[in-house]
Amino acid sequence: MLDERDDIHPLFTGAPKSAEFKKLRKRIIRGVREAIDHYGMIERDAPNARWLVCLSGGKDSYTLLAALYELKWRGLLPVDLLACNLDQGQPGFPATVLPKFLENMGVPHRIEYQDTYSVVVDKVPAGRTYCALCSRLRRGHLYRIAREEGCSAVVLGHHRDDILETFFMNLFHGGRLATMPPKLLNEEGDVMVYRPLAHVAEADCERFARAMQYPIIPCDLCGSQDGLQRQQVKAILDGWEKNAPGRRQVMFRALTNARPSHLLDPKLFDFAALSRQSKPD
Repeated sequence: MLDERDDIHPLFTGAPKSAEFKKLRKRIIRGVREAIDHYGMIERDAPNARWLVCLSGGKDSYTLLAALYELKWRGLLPVDLLACNLDQGQPGFPATVLPKFLENMGVPHRIEYQDTYSVVVDKVPAGRTYCALCSRLRRGHLYRIAREEGCSAVVLGHHRDDILETFFMNLFHGGRLATMPPKLLNEEGDVMVYRPLAHVAEADCERFARAMQYPIIPCDLCGSQDGLQRQQVKAILDGWEKNAPGRRQVMFRALTNARPSHLLDPKLFDFAALSRQSKPD
């Protein structure tokens, strides 16, 4: 069987042989394949598509890269992959870790240096979070790189828990029902944004990356700030999950099962046109 093979890709070199790890890997690969198929990430009219896989050095992006390469090895992902790391100039960032790792793994890649760190620190008032501006600046550079490299999509490592946390942040602080979509078209209409880990739990990404001993690089920008709204929401979800295991998956399933007629947005459902039916004679 394919699962017994050890030559999937150098990214899987030294993978644990335990049944527990094999189940974990299968679960992740199954979740990524489901998301790709369910949300139509493979464009049927673009047989030579190329994806820009964004690699931050965190557990999620390593898991994403490995999963995509396994699907490609299995013949289930007919696209070319280009890993990309955007070095944003954070002080102390280990700039040699990712290039060395990607070279050793034989992964085609591009390393881009853009000092967005200084811009974010200069523009964001003291006490405010960096995430919004940092994300916009980073996304702009990634779109540019995708165009330069002939990539049709920018692929991000956001997982199920990121999507849930964003939903509750919008609910609690933004006054809207919205989250990170698994598939998005940029404003210019020329680059897609994919999140193939949409069905994968954060805990699985962490277990996988740790088991594979990938060189994890912590975020020293937004990850260094305390009291962030996302951290508060994460703590709430952790509490719910502790009291009722499986709650996260139930809430995520709810996001895939929206009923516009049972919400309150007249732009999604024509309440004014709703009327009683006359009884037949």
